[in-house]
Amino acid sequence: MADVATPGKQFLSHKVGYFTESVIREMTRQAMLYGAVNLAQGFPDFPAPAEIKRAAQDAIDTDVNQYAITWGAKSLRQAIARQMQVWQGIRVDPETQITVCCGSTEAMISTLLAICNAGDEVVIFEPFYENYGPDSVLCGAKPRFVKLRPPATSDGEWTFDERELRAAFHHQTKAIIVNTPNNPTGKVFTRPELELIRDLCVEFNTIAITDEIYEHILYDGAQHISIASLDGMADRTVTINGLSKSYSVTGWRVGWAVAPPEITNAVRKVHDFLTVGAPAPLQEAGTIALGLPQSYYYELANRYRERRDRLMPALAEAGFRCYRPRGAYYVMTDIRAFGYSDDVIFTRYLVKEIGVAAVPGSSFYNDPRDGAQQVRFAFCKRAETLDEAARRLKILRDHSSP
Repeated sequence: MADVATPGKQFLSHKVGYFTESVIREMTRQAMLYGAVNLAQGFPDFPAPAEIKRAAQDAIDTDVNQYAITWGAKSLRQAIARQMQVWQGIRVDPETQITVCCGSTEAMISTLLAICNAGDEVVIFEPFYENYGPDSVLCGAKPRFVKLRPPATSDGEWTFDERELRAAFHHQTKAIIVNTPNNPTGKVFTRPELELIRDLCVEFNTIAITDEIYEHILYDGAQHISIASLDGMADRTVTINGLSKSYSVTGWRVGWAVAPPEITNAVRKVHDFLTVGAPAPLQEAGTIALGLPQSYYYELANRYRERRDRLMPALAEAGFRCYRPRGAYYVMTDIRAFGYSDDVIFTRYLVKEIGVAAVPGSSFYNDPRDGAQQVRFAFCKRAETLDEAARRLKILRDHSSP
């Protein structure tokens, strides 16, 4: 006889009630369903560099197909350490401070699981990449949100209130997550802003977790600064990065967390039991990717700048108010001109009737009402893709809102 469930017993964790499935990934499914141009999810529709694809193929052909060392192939960890020294002047020990994970997404959840206890709090700037809040909840921590406010002009900077940030810190604050360059806003945190965060971390004995996956995608003279490079932060920072964005291989899922040895030991334990290890042949290819010349990264940023400058005029012509990003490959926009009070309804209309998929701004906020007048577009696409999106968006002004 089959077991009978205990009356009133809940089969599901209460944690999953605090968040939804990814809205970004849902918009990709909607784009596929309606044949829309996908400017929602941030993956390139152009090829990855030929040399790193060949490196992956060579690794498979030479039978690098079994488990790598759980916390990452030695060659890749050494390459990561070299990169941090070259680009940020940060010296790390590849043997005791680097954990290679299944993408930066796993690096983030492994880090939070390694450091957080029930009752801890994690400070998160909003709008935020949609994983951060659920990651905190899954770890038993409570997220505390600090607003990034949109600029008054299209060329202005997203800013935060220093008093609001300070008020978010107290004795239960375990960590602050800093994503720079930022998804979805394109904000690049300045040295004074990072120094303020540093001072609060030191004062309240807090860990900084920095998501730097877009570190090489910068515009208009913006400079990426790793907070770990600031005085007083080497022993209280976890730096997260990966191959996905810099090398156009979002499906490879190879990322890493760089931290002081004690934190690294904890991250490695969680990572081991969470995923065991990242794909071995792709780690070998990652070693080749991280060895590309500096000119590669300058060309990468320049090509993305051209794509940004191709899409933004089309969005403005269609009626969007655009906030110019200084980094990453997204444009946040204001949709008030279209007469919609609900960004979700607007993006459904956009994907079904106009044929362009974007992400509703509310998915980047704790309170959906705060993003109800915003929509994010991704421009990590071929010129032909962006031009087709522009063609379709032209008819927006001819359509009246319901």
